[in-house]
This record gives sequence, C-alpha cells and structure tokens, in this order.
Amino acid sequence: MAEELALLVADVFEAAGALRRAGEALAGAEGQTQARWQLMSVVSEESLPVARAARRLGVARQGVQRIANDLVRDGLAEFRDNPDHRTSSLLALTPSGRRALEAITARAETAHRVMGEGIAQADLAMLRALLRRLTEQTDQWAQAEAGTGTGTGAEAGGAKRGTRSRAATERLPE
Repeated sequence: MAEELALLVADVFEAAGALRRAGEALAGAEGQTQARWQLMSVVSEESLPVARAARRLGVARQGVQRIANDLVRDGLAEFRDNPDHRTSSLLALTPSGRRALEAITARAETAHRVMGEGIAQADLAMLRALLRRLTEQTDQWAQAEAGTGTGTGAEAGGAKRGTRSRAATERLPE
C-alpha cells in the first residue's frame, strides 16, 4: 500500500508538471502567465482581498500581491474599497481582464477536450473524488503531525485546501 501510494504521488507530481506547462502555454498564447490566469480566475466571481485570494490559491500573499499589482498596472484588474476593511482593498477584474480571462478559458476548454479524449467522464469523476479524498487525508495527517510538535508534517499543513470557488477550479489547468 505505501509503495503504491508513493508511486501515485510521483505520478501526480508528473501530471502537475505537465499541466503547469500546458497552463503556461495556454496563458502565454494570450500574453499572460499561468499565475496571472489563476489569480484572474479566483477573483472572477467576486472581488476579494489579496490575502483571501492567496489562501484560495494556496500560495504566499506576497507573491499574489505582486501579481495583483501587475494586473492593475496592465489594466486587467483594479483595487476597490472594501466596505468590511478599510486597509484591505478588494481586487476586481476590469472589462479588459474579463476578456483576457474568457480568451484563456476558451483556449483551455479546447485543450481539455483534446487532453481528455478517450477518457470516460465516469473515470474522470472517480479520479477527482479519489484525489479529493487523498488530499483531505494528507491534510489531516499534516495537521496531526504539526500538532505533535515533531515537525515532520508542519511544512505541508500551511495551505488550506478546498477553498477555491467552483468557477475558479473549473478554469484552473490543474
């Protein structure tokens, strides 16, 4: 069991790498990066503070802040006043940002049809369910390890999983 899980982990990392490369190519065809695509996707349904967007993406706030600033500089996003927090602006897409996101998403939909050729929808649904279960169990293990003070799992427990919006998850290439 442990050996099969180790092989699965290696396969997931390999698949993630391939999907990242594909995502960079898809976003690059529209003059964007995968990181910019992911951030635009996360804030596409609702404006969010950068810190919350970073949590949804499972990455550091500082990196997301830099990307957000770049999107604002390029006219693809804007910062809006946050009625719930004076010092934490909301990041929102501009009409140009929505058009850029729609163009990348359309490319991704076409690519996903090709990538998924010959794979039954039921198999994809089963795989997604299994990966969600494995992710939850891995997060539980990491939290338990972090709580024991052994330090062996604390590094893995930082990102909160399962917090992406449905629309954002569907648009992400991973």
